[in-house]
Amino acid sequence: MSAVTTTEAAVTVAPAKDTPQVRRRRRLSPGRRLPAARLVGPVLLLALWAAASAAGQLDPAAIPAPWTVVKTGAHLWTDGTLPTDILTSLQRAATGFAIGLVAGVLLALASGLSRTGEALIDGTVNLNRAIPTLGLIPLFILWLGIGETFKVAIIAIVVYIPIYLNTHAALSGIDHRFVELAEVQGLSRFAFVRQIVVPGALPGFFVGLRLGVTGSWLGLVVLEQINATSGLGYMMFQAQNYGQSDVILVGLVVYGVFGLVSDSAVRLVERKVLSWRRTLSS
Repeated sequence: MSAVTTTEAAVTVAPAKDTPQVRRRRRLSPGRRLPAARLVGPVLLLALWAAASAAGQLDPAAIPAPWTVVKTGAHLWTDGTLPTDILTSLQRAATGFAIGLVAGVLLALASGLSRTGEALIDGTVNLNRAIPTLGLIPLFILWLGIGETFKVAIIAIVVYIPIYLNTHAALSGIDHRFVELAEVQGLSRFAFVRQIVVPGALPGFFVGLRLGVTGSWLGLVVLEQINATSGLGYMMFQAQNYGQSDVILVGLVVYGVFGLVSDSAVRLVERKVLSWRRTLSS
């Protein structure tokens, strides 16, 4: 009887040994995108700043507390100084950015779609890239004067270089098999640009666009401290002369907010336009 029971148990257990084990797939992707994830870092930095100020670890004369900066910003807003300076800075940045955007895209298309254009343009742009743009300020002042024109021109140069480089690199990276397919299909030049060139260049273009948006603000903060009578940079320069660190921080915060908002706007447009791509970030 016990032998039969042992045999039955062996028969029952044996299939379990032969059952293949299902290997669990390891998840390598970053996972779901967290809501407002890009604000976590700035909020944490703000919290550390507030905690250090409340604990007396920061010198108020050098780094005022966040609430002091907010109070100063509210005062500058109510007396009309901050809105005027913000509007002036936005106009300068927008004008220079628009010129740089158009120039960067047109030069990249001319260089990427033509060997003659590449020979004439690519080396010149890379030479310009090798020269520090802010080092051109004295020369541009001699050429264009000390007014608004040279400021817009410098911002346009800061913007067009990354847009050109990234768009041109994306154009150069388009698979030649797509070009051959377009030739076999008999596509016109316009159809070729619309169906092959534009989709292939868009990822690189958006990378350059993000760098150009950031560069316009970085250039602006320097240019507005040169013979300017208004703007955020001018406000910060005047505050430096009077030792008003809270006003300087107000300007830096505004620059940071504008930079973050403009970059986020570009990223949002990029996700909408390139929604057909399946990438690690998506």
